[in-house]
Amino acid sequence: MAKKRLSAGAMKVIAFIAILCGVWGLAHLLHPRDCTEAATHDVKIAIAWRADTDNEFCTNVVEAFRAAGVEVVVLPQVKASYLIYDGERVTGSCLDSAGVGYLSETTGATIRAKGYEDSNVAEVMASVQGVVFTGGEDISSTLYATPQDWHHVENEIDFNPARDVSDYLTMAYCLDRNIPVLGLCRGAQMLGVVSGATMIQDIPTWFASHDLPYNYEHRCEKTGGETYRDYAPHDVTLTDGSLPARFFGTTKLTACPSWHHQSILSTEGTPLRVVGTTSVSGVEMTEAVERTDKRCAIGLQFHPEAAVAKHLGKGVNNANAARFMPYDTALPFFRAFIEECKQ
Repeated sequence: MAKKRLSAGAMKVIAFIAILCGVWGLAHLLHPRDCTEAATHDVKIAIAWRADTDNEFCTNVVEAFRAAGVEVVVLPQVKASYLIYDGERVTGSCLDSAGVGYLSETTGATIRAKGYEDSNVAEVMASVQGVVFTGGEDISSTLYATPQDWHHVENEIDFNPARDVSDYLTMAYCLDRNIPVLGLCRGAQMLGVVSGATMIQDIPTWFASHDLPYNYEHRCEKTGGETYRDYAPHDVTLTDGSLPARFFGTTKLTACPSWHHQSILSTEGTPLRVVGTTSVSGVEMTEAVERTDKRCAIGLQFHPEAAVAKHLGKGVNNANAARFMPYDTALPFFRAFIEECKQ
């Protein structure tokens, strides 16, 4: 049987397609990051509101997602109509009577009971496919499922009640609507608080109360006159099959940047599952959690974004980048989170 010949027009179309494929392939080889950016521009991932967007807990997240191919934005503040504000701040009537600066017990109970229904969160979250909750201040212990008095460690007074409200309502909204969330440090703790976990308000105090040695494995100890404390590196073991293990591509993480004095103590009776730990004085400290009832709700107590920023030369202190998690270990986590948000 004689073979059919393609028309001249068809041959030109095939040649044109071949040229395009060759150009795309060459561009992919020469500029893989540009191709990633082109592939992910249609996903909107945001950082939960914070007023100090120049803080490294925020800027490092921006750099990590930029390296992974997405420009993230910071959300507007979420406010509850049943609270009184003065600009961005909640007024003194919402705070503790001693003037420490955390949400009063009455205010905490009101927020837990009323939630986000009487707030602007739906408007703030319009078209957002994923939210990152960054590190920062202590969370008001009056928001805990079982409220507690504050930790009474004078040199650790660091509360931001307006951010507590905004984060709590945003987190609850995302969880209810199955919007992917990533909590880093304070963000992991907020995931624990919203989910009903019990908390450690001050890790050194907790270890001392159990007569156990503690060498500040989670944050460098502050020394007199010091103006900056860098991250403390420690290893983390992840649960095989968990989202963090899948995102990082390994169950063994080394030299994770860490900077916190509070943490999740127990997830018993909650939809949270501990999927990452580090051992300190024989105690398995929580380092990663995930919600078992949600598509993607992850909390990491450590800071892979700091590792990315340090290795890129974009962090506050980059000279010691080699002390921390490798760039090629940290970056895949953010790429995987982006892909999850696109689903």
